[in-house]
Amino acid sequence: MKLIVALLVFGIIVMFHEFGHFIVAKKNGIVVEEFAIGMGPKLFGIHHGETEYTIRLFPIGGACMMLGEDTAEEVLEGSFNSKSVWSRIAVVVAGPFFNFIMAFFCAMLVIGMDGYTSGEILQVNEGSPAMEAGLEAGDLITRVDKTAVHTFTDFRMYISLNQGRSCEVTYKRDGETYKTTVTPHLDEDGVYRIGIVGGVQEKPGPAGLVVSSFYEVKSNINLVIKSLEMIIQGQVTKDDVAGPVGMFQIIGDSYESAAQYGQRTIILTIANMILLLSANLGVMNLLPIPALDGGRLVFLVVEAIRGKPVPRDKEGFVHMIGFVLLMVLMVLIMFNDISRIFGF
Repeated sequence: MKLIVALLVFGIIVMFHEFGHFIVAKKNGIVVEEFAIGMGPKLFGIHHGETEYTIRLFPIGGACMMLGEDTAEEVLEGSFNSKSVWSRIAVVVAGPFFNFIMAFFCAMLVIGMDGYTSGEILQVNEGSPAMEAGLEAGDLITRVDKTAVHTFTDFRMYISLNQGRSCEVTYKRDGETYKTTVTPHLDEDGVYRIGIVGGVQEKPGPAGLVVSSFYEVKSNINLVIKSLEMIIQGQVTKDDVAGPVGMFQIIGDSYESAAQYGQRTIILTIANMILLLSANLGVMNLLPIPALDGGRLVFLVVEAIRGKPVPRDKEGFVHMIGFVLLMVLMVLIMFNDISRIFGF
């Protein structure tokens, strides 16, 4: 069952991403030749109108294949390259944007059902870095360094990912705003903490739900960006990185744990997973890497500035090289996932 759940989660996220490209392409009069879920050999396909809808073997991606997208052809009616640069930018951006929309609705579901945790401190542990910094129960944390804190999860995640570096905490006490510096310590679980228990559970009204959901998506996007920064800076090891196989295991294990507590917990767990993964996919696809949406966007922005496109053959070559390198990286990550799971 957990494999089915993992497949559904990945399928929903990929399908929504590709649907973003699909619907905006259609609105701009671009012919979509294939709408695919998965990669590799085709398992199933059905034609409807000008488009073939397919399911492919490997559930690790998808595609919205448009007429003339990867060729120098610009004269065919309905081809991708026959449209204005701004229409093409809209099509490329639509996929990641739809992922952020999906993340937003998942956030609304989670917060609507379960509320959110405020940044209020409930308890300060004796002798902890927080106590040494002067923090007290009842203080409301509003900012850490230059990052706004909207939920206690924001704060906890920032401290955890800050790798023990001192940070400036802004908080409110009795209507007044104060600042202090605190240095997290590494606990026995290998997690950096400052020694507080926080987060009052709050249920927002309709307007508050929209605002809180927006901040929840923003928090997840910031988490992805911070994680990328840590990878670039060499602050994570290969065991901290999970690819599709590793994510399948995480989703499946999370589902099995949630199933012990009933349907409501299952819904919240899956919604949280889709929220995080959808935000992750949106950010990753906007990176300026050839073959990804962000890589295509770079060429389109250059075209908009220059007033003429980069030669199609050169752009196509760059994307081809990028795609090959991405596939090699994917294989390495999958091998890493499998070796970690099976212990070899």
